[in-house]
Amino acid sequence: MLFAFWVQHLPIHNAVQTPANGAGKSIKAEELAHDPVKLTTIVIDPGHGGHDPGCLGAHSREKHLALAIGKYFAEALKKNYPDLKVIMTRDKDVFIPLEERAQIATKNKADLFVSIHCNYIPKRSSVSGTETYVLGLHATEENLEVAKRENSAILYEDNYMETYGYDPNSPEAHIIFSMYQNAFLEQSIRFAEKVQKHASLEASRRDRGVKQAGFLVLRHATMPSVLVEAGYLSNAAEENYLRSKKGQVEMANALLVAFSEYKNEVEGIAEGNA
Repeated sequence: MLFAFWVQHLPIHNAVQTPANGAGKSIKAEELAHDPVKLTTIVIDPGHGGHDPGCLGAHSREKHLALAIGKYFAEALKKNYPDLKVIMTRDKDVFIPLEERAQIATKNKADLFVSIHCNYIPKRSSVSGTETYVLGLHATEENLEVAKRENSAILYEDNYMETYGYDPNSPEAHIIFSMYQNAFLEQSIRFAEKVQKHASLEASRRDRGVKQAGFLVLRHATMPSVLVEAGYLSNAAEENYLRSKKGQVEMANALLVAFSEYKNEVEGIAEGNA
């Protein structure tokens, strides 16, 4: 695990080259730096929205469930951490391009980015549980399919090839994601592990583990970031759970406890290194 923010060890002249919006655009290390002592800002990103419904369950749409969980999470954070700046990429049923979601976090100098989604596997109605993704390569075919499904949101955007500079499902994307995966990887994994732990403890969710895949929304985030797949809409019992207020509140509470534990650890480590 990383015991200090990675930018403290990154030469100040280093830059991460991005293919988005043309070659040569870069994010300098100093632009990635955050205050290592306090976590002051979190961005919650309910996936999909507007004309992008996300996964379709028998009785629900992913966009609505992600928004409900996100709102409960934001409410819990504000109640427990009144000094914490809590920002939602969307608080109603509207479409937000993937790149813009990450830009909201970067613009507000967020210390953590949490994207909330629901999963779906056709013809496999018995699959259940919560899994949390960090940016990385598609280690398995299943991870690749999840990433493709979530990245397909860009197809709802105008001129997505011009905006992102490549097709996320192309062989080229594999190389691009490998360039980004180490930036905040260890911190992202640390938080992801806590999400999985408390989804099991607080919401009695099956722990499907921390995984890596090339999600565009994480690739554009310049801070520790995760994408949480709360459950499977292809599973009738899971869909009913995620549609219920009980399920949504329990998932939000799991995220709250994970954040609290992560915040205490990071701030304690930073103070110890001061």
